[in-house]
Amino acid sequence: MVIVTHDSGAVLSACIAALKKQTRQPDRILIVDSGSTDTLYLTPYNNDTQVEIVYSDNVGFSAANNLGAANLPESYSHLLFLNPDAFLDPDFIQKGMELFDEYDEAGVITGRMAGFDPVKMAATGLLDSTGIFRKWYGRWYDRGQGELDDNCYNVPEFVPAICGALMLCRFDYLYRAVKGIDIFDPDFFMYKEDIELSLRLRKNGVKLLYHPELRAFHCRGWEAERHKVSFSKKILSARNELLLYRRHFSPYIFWALLKYVLVRFFRV
Repeated sequence: MVIVTHDSGAVLSACIAALKKQTRQPDRILIVDSGSTDTLYLTPYNNDTQVEIVYSDNVGFSAANNLGAANLPESYSHLLFLNPDAFLDPDFIQKGMELFDEYDEAGVITGRMAGFDPVKMAATGLLDSTGIFRKWYGRWYDRGQGELDDNCYNVPEFVPAICGALMLCRFDYLYRAVKGIDIFDPDFFMYKEDIELSLRLRKNGVKLLYHPELRAFHCRGWEAERHKVSFSKKILSARNELLLYRRHFSPYIFWALLKYVLVRFFRV
């Protein structure tokens, strides 16, 4: 398991606590700290035999996840990429491993992520992601985000892309698909790296499964109101959308170019 942290002190303890309650324990929890300004919040795990910490400069989400994967034994058959602000239900890992037996063609599995407020430390009652989909004009979005967490999206299905906050992967499927190069494209510092990986995997025959019985909470990093999102984050996201369609060219690149222009010059 790989968890990338960057100034994640407000949420990491809850993430680790949820992992400690798993009915099937992870073999190793590898934390890659990508340039936190103060790493004091990591000290409680220095003597935890189940946790290993790798410290690095602020290399970004993609490169840090790659570093974590490279530090895991080659004998491992599965790998979970997990955000520090994602909290798993106690049976998540056990059910996920069982689903790999049921869905042999699935290389990556994700679950039903519900919203969580890290300030109130309570569920929001809204969905966060049930897989990533694309609008007809090219915009990618997390399906269900902001909708009531009721009985919708309750059917297992293969999806176009999976949110990088929660990706349970078969190691051999990953490496066969990426063909010896980085798992995540390091040119994506953060944002859209999960979509790029999803597209690359699917081009190489790997299927991505959403299963509603796998449940987790996620404290979405983006602010709920777009006007509160910093310009630097907006421009990075827009730039990465352009990069995504350069890596996987399609007519949707015109949507990405329009978005970049609107953000760059009109601060939309």
